[in-house]
Amino acid sequence: MELKWLKDFVALNEHGSFSKAAEARFVTQPAFSRRIRSLENWLGVALVDRDKHPTSLTASGLAFVEEAKRMINDTYRVRKRLQGQETQKSLVFFAQHSPAVSFFPHWIRTLEPLVGNTLVKLSTGNLHDLTESFMAGMGDFLLSFSSAGDMGQLSRNDTTCIQVGTDRLVPVSALTPEGTPVFSVNGKTPLKLLAYPDDSYLGGLVKELCLNQLPPDFQYTIVCENALAEGLKAMALQGYGVAWLPYGLIQNELAQGQLTLLHEGFHTVDLRILLYRFRHTVKPEVDMFWQYLLELYNLSYTEQFPPVRSVF
Repeated sequence: MELKWLKDFVALNEHGSFSKAAEARFVTQPAFSRRIRSLENWLGVALVDRDKHPTSLTASGLAFVEEAKRMINDTYRVRKRLQGQETQKSLVFFAQHSPAVSFFPHWIRTLEPLVGNTLVKLSTGNLHDLTESFMAGMGDFLLSFSSAGDMGQLSRNDTTCIQVGTDRLVPVSALTPEGTPVFSVNGKTPLKLLAYPDDSYLGGLVKELCLNQLPPDFQYTIVCENALAEGLKAMALQGYGVAWLPYGLIQNELAQGQLTLLHEGFHTVDLRILLYRFRHTVKPEVDMFWQYLLELYNLSYTEQFPPVRSVF
């Protein structure tokens, strides 16, 4: 049993369709359907009548709605009670893998005077799962990449965000002993590509804004797939293929000549690094830290996305 299955089921009951409920839960419809099926398998009963349109619940499903809500509320009530026993102040961050590695350590180090003795907790994962955990109130902040096309992804009345940095997805290749790129757009053989899964956040960006912009007759073959940019970086360093990586993750390797940027024929993706929080919280250390950030970036609560000097 997973708590998100219960929340998915309640959302399905509230929205009346798999597609609308999946959108509200920040997951794809196939993933949402699998989770509802997992809940049914765990309970051993059918909750949804899939032979009827529009979507309707079975008698067991209707009887389980209030039980699911109670189980969710009980879980959070226990968590709140246990958290009340904590004596040390804490700031809990959720972050995508890449900014957690390339951005967060240096950023939080520069903010150490603002943090003081407060415990900093960092959890990493894919954006869908992190968003779900954040929206469930399991953390104080969400640090994520954002491109021009998805600025409103987490836009809600009860959340706010500021831009704390920038990055860029850039295509890179290892170098030959002669100092030339191992791979290029003008190669005579299909380009070997190190790719993110299509259903991952970075995978979607690379496919839509980079691969789809290549000439129609350009050939490439995916030789490795990994959701972690650090994993693709390791493969790129071995000369295994071309990868689109966050610039902040490979600055040292570029400076040391282990990797090189590919320019001709390849597109890049500008990224903002955004920090989200809920507008209201019971933790005074969260409010204090946020106020420090607003002052640091010279913002008021009504302003978002401050201009930040590019890393390029």
